[in-house]
Amino acid sequence: MSQKLFTYAEVAEHSTKKDLYVVVHDKVYNVSSFVDEHPGGEEVLVDVAGQDSTEAFEDVGHSDEAREILDGLEVGVLNRQPGDPVPKASKPASQSANSSSGGAGVGVGLYAVLVIGGALAFGAYKYLEMQKEKQV
Repeated sequence: MSQKLFTYAEVAEHSTKKDLYVVVHDKVYNVSSFVDEHPGGEEVLVDVAGQDSTEAFEDVGHSDEAREILDGLEVGVLNRQPGDPVPKASKPASQSANSSSGGAGVGVGLYAVLVIGGALAFGAYKYLEMQKEKQV
């Protein structure tokens, strides 16, 4: 069975609370039936109605359960045309969750905190030593 192909313009026509389509990773979902149940509130979905909401979906860090619910709402695939908006987040969740660059960023940040903390501790030690010498 082949999936229905949607153009970006066709998806954009479904942008009301009662008729709401979104695109996530080039898959088209009819989330109309889920608007009232969405834990983040209906306005979150209405704000991205008829649009590519890949970035918004991934930025929130949805659970596996949320992804399963989304899978059940799939109605087709986006057939991108020249001139269509391009999603800012192009990595699927499985890639971004397993990406080593995220761990590397935390490691560099932790290293920077340790170096700065060590420098501050050394400065405080020297300051206290100078204060001790003034008292003598």
